[in-house]
Amino acid sequence: MKHIRNFCIIAHIDHGKSTLADRLLEYTKTIEVTQGQMLDDMDLEQERGITIKSHAIQMEYGYENEHPDFEKGQYVLNLIDTPGHVDFSYEVSRSIAACEGALLVVDATQGVQAQTISNLYMAIEQDLEIIPVINKIDMPSAMPDEVEDEIIELIGCKREDILRASGKTGEGVKDVLDAVVERVPAPEGDKDAPLQALIFDSVFNSFRGIIAYFKIENGSIKKGDKVKFFNTGMEYVADEVGVLKMNMMPKKQLSTGEVGYIISGIKNAKEVQVGDTITHIDNPCSKAISGFQEVKSMVFAGVYPIDPSDYENLRASLEKLQLNDASLTFMPESSVALGFGFRCGFLGLLHMEIVQERLDREFNMDVITTVPNVSYMVYDKHGEQKEVHNPSGLPDLMSIDHIEEPYIYATIITDTAYIGPIMTLCLDKRGELIKQEYISGNRVEIHFHLPLGEIVIDFYDKLKSISKGYASFDYHIDGFRHSKLAKLDILLNGESVDALSALTHVDNAVGLGRRMCEKLKELIPRQQFDIAIQAAIGAKIVARETIKCVRKDVTAKCYGGDVSRKRKLLEKQKKGKKRMKQIGNVEVPQKAFLAVLKLD
Repeated sequence: MKHIRNFCIIAHIDHGKSTLADRLLEYTKTIEVTQGQMLDDMDLEQERGITIKSHAIQMEYGYENEHPDFEKGQYVLNLIDTPGHVDFSYEVSRSIAACEGALLVVDATQGVQAQTISNLYMAIEQDLEIIPVINKIDMPSAMPDEVEDEIIELIGCKREDILRASGKTGEGVKDVLDAVVERVPAPEGDKDAPLQALIFDSVFNSFRGIIAYFKIENGSIKKGDKVKFFNTGMEYVADEVGVLKMNMMPKKQLSTGEVGYIISGIKNAKEVQVGDTITHIDNPCSKAISGFQEVKSMVFAGVYPIDPSDYENLRASLEKLQLNDASLTFMPESSVALGFGFRCGFLGLLHMEIVQERLDREFNMDVITTVPNVSYMVYDKHGEQKEVHNPSGLPDLMSIDHIEEPYIYATIITDTAYIGPIMTLCLDKRGELIKQEYISGNRVEIHFHLPLGEIVIDFYDKLKSISKGYASFDYHIDGFRHSKLAKLDILLNGESVDALSALTHVDNAVGLGRRMCEKLKELIPRQQFDIAIQAAIGAKIVARETIKCVRKDVTAKCYGGDVSRKRKLLEKQKKGKKRMKQIGNVEVPQKAFLAVLKLD
């Protein structure tokens, strides 16, 4: 155990974590020369240049420094590269749970940014040893001295503790590896105690079932052992255990402190939960490993298959995707226009986009995503209450006494420079300020009551952009409150499209209706007949746009002659258009559903 080190790399988006990880793998000869990001192996990650999944990999490093406390020799380093984008912060929290140390990477050209701070706080809460590294020092615009000052102010370390490296040229990589050996504590645990292993990730393999990745806190596990998962109570035989190199490497036995995988032929995705504990059936541990938070969804939207017969396939695909991305939550729902589907919870709009792309690429599922919303309590004239998840489920307006919407208690931590714009944003979203407190230096904590319906769509994204990414946001549900809400319907040629309808506050309804009509006019393709787009509150139409039809010039052959000849042809065309409008239906493209989210 003295020769094992488990560490992760945390940083803001685009600060060069994955590139630095590549250099560490090259230096330790875990891989030969790299072709681009080796750990970002998903197509989406390579196309967008972002990390979406945490990736665990084991390296072996020959330590040669003269140091009184550490022997020379081979050390096993388990590295977990993590995403930098705030929408995938749940991945980071899971990686941190499986480590004893973290490399805090900061870009020498940009300095400390928001995700650097929030990931750092996650690591400090778990008592990880932090090794600060300034990356990209080979860039002409690098300012390492100023960035060092920022890091010292942030974590209060000594100047000589900060390492300088370049993921591009490989400069300083040996120092980073030496620092991991010298500064990250070896895992603690009892080899002879009952087995306790924490599951921090899992993937689905179509040939071998579900593969769970774990870190052993106490005890050891051998191939062929009978094990059980503590929370679900399911029992299995460990068909194969091993460590994660570029590919999986089977081993006979893994012991305390090691990170590895287990294959036990699990077919059902519900049986593996991230944060569960693996133990032996004969000699079980007394309690599960604690310290795992439940995920908090920020955005809820309906996901429907384009072909209704794909409903079961979509369920299976979402279950397999949830194995690999535990921050996705879903439950069944139905819609008049779209049939059966699922109400899914996401961490943000980027997360929602990525999930949709992954469903398409990895499972060949064509889906339609509806406008994100929340659930409301509706009280009728007889005093009975009903929970409504989407606006199409509202009872008749005449029978409704009042509607209550969910409120949240929100805590925003930000730099004092951004208090003004953040206050304006929250008040625009019908928020009520409760209190504000100064934590330290120039950091302030603001508490608000906000309606959940106002924050699901773009609040989080706006908060990040107006605070240059510095503000962190946390919330918990704080009951329901009486609210004046109106149901806004969108009609296409007099037919209501329930997937586009929204429940919104009376004061915002007319403006929202007008903007939705204008946006749909841009996005719905022109047909052979006129399309009327209308926004209605109850029976009252509040906005209208018309998409003009595509027309053939039927009078082109008339040159000269009497005007009645032209009139006759135009009248004939008009009759055809009228007949076409009765039988024609309007396809609403997927882009239109998504564009409604970005209305501003």
